[in-house]
Amino acid sequence: MATEQPYEYQDGDVTCKGVLVLPDGDDKRPGVVVFPDIAGVSTHSLGRAHRLADELGYVSLVADVYGNGEVPGLPDAHGVVASWISRPGDLATRSVAAIEALEAHPRCNGRIGAIGFCFGGAAVLSVVRSGRSNLRAGATFHAVLGTPEGAIPDKAKASLLVCHGADDPFAGDAALLGMVENIKATTLAEFLREMADASVDCQVIAYAGQVHSFTIPDADKFGTPGARYDKRTDDRSWKALVSFLDETL
Repeated sequence: MATEQPYEYQDGDVTCKGVLVLPDGDDKRPGVVVFPDIAGVSTHSLGRAHRLADELGYVSLVADVYGNGEVPGLPDAHGVVASWISRPGDLATRSVAAIEALEAHPRCNGRIGAIGFCFGGAAVLSVVRSGRSNLRAGATFHAVLGTPEGAIPDKAKASLLVCHGADDPFAGDAALLGMVENIKATTLAEFLREMADASVDCQVIAYAGQVHSFTIPDADKFGTPGARYDKRTDDRSWKALVSFLDETL
């Protein structure tokens, strides 16, 4: 049974309060950072970290992207997320801090991956696009794809898996909210072109008929148009992740 413990790390003057989930044993393992959706460190993100540790044996860290363990409530969180997306360099810096914190843990063997959901997917993409850190593998689920700054050509070092609802209206979430200027790659087709032009090792699985939040069971409780949980797609995308991490880590 995996063990869970608080794990603080720094991004400059900001203390980030993540949660570390360690698999059984004391041997070194690959590490995977889990970047949560808009809800921050939650039952959903912690559950994924436990699956990574218990089922697959990875050392996992649920990242605190907002910082100080704070999570803005709705609807304010939309503006906070848009602010981060409008500053992809800062988002990459905050995300790299989590990656490097896990990389430095004594149980980690230095082989690092990251997965992200919705806003957390944007965090993963910010790192891949920038080419920063020693990240080997990044995977996203119903991510916010849009960015004011595209991937730097031939800079990305990490392989990328994107699991996306083909009918997701929130692919460019911040653009729809009108909060980010000059945002690009807001559709799946535009995103694919961006990845190809930058020579990113990227594979995309588009699930026909699926929308946003297909991995989050609580999504159905809010009745948000364009956001819906789908167990089959959740299961299929997780299996794709398992194969991807096995290949890259």
